[in-house]
Amino acid sequence: MLSAQERAHIAQVWDLIAGHEASFGAELLLRLFTVYPSTKVYFRHLGDQPDEVQLLSHGQRMLQAVGVAVQYMDNLHAVLSPLADLHAQVLRVDPTNFPLVIQCFQVVLAAHLQGEYTVEMQAAWDKFLTGVAVVLTEKYR
Repeated sequence: MLSAQERAHIAQVWDLIAGHEASFGAELLLRLFTVYPSTKVYFRHLGDQPDEVQLLSHGQRMLQAVGVAVQYMDNLHAVLSPLADLHAQVLRVDPTNFPLVIQCFQVVLAAHLQGEYTVEMQAAWDKFLTGVAVVLTEKYR
C-alpha cells in the first residue's frame, strides 16, 4: 500500500518523464541487454543487435504500460491483468527478470533526473514498481 506522499512522488516523477517514454524505454532496454545479456532471449523479435527504431518502439510500449500503471495505481490488478497473462502464458518470461528491469529503470531515472530524483522518490518508485512486478507474476502461480 502506497502512502499519500509516495503516490505524490510517483506522480511527480512521472510528470517529469511523460513525453519521453520512447527514449527512456530504449535506454532501459539497452542497459538491460548490456548488464544482463541473458534477458535478450525474451526479446528475440528485436534481433541480436536491435537498432534504435526497434529499441525506441519497444521501450515506448514498456513505459506506456508503466504510465497506465501510474494512472491506475489503485487498481493495478485490473489494468495489468492482460500484461500478466501475456508475460506468463504467451511470452513465458522468467519472473526473476522483473527485478532486473526495475533496477535498470531506476538507474535510467537517476541518470536523467539527477538531483530532482530524491531518495524518497527512489524509494517510492521502488515500492511501486515492485508492486507492478508482483501483479505481473501473479499469473505464474
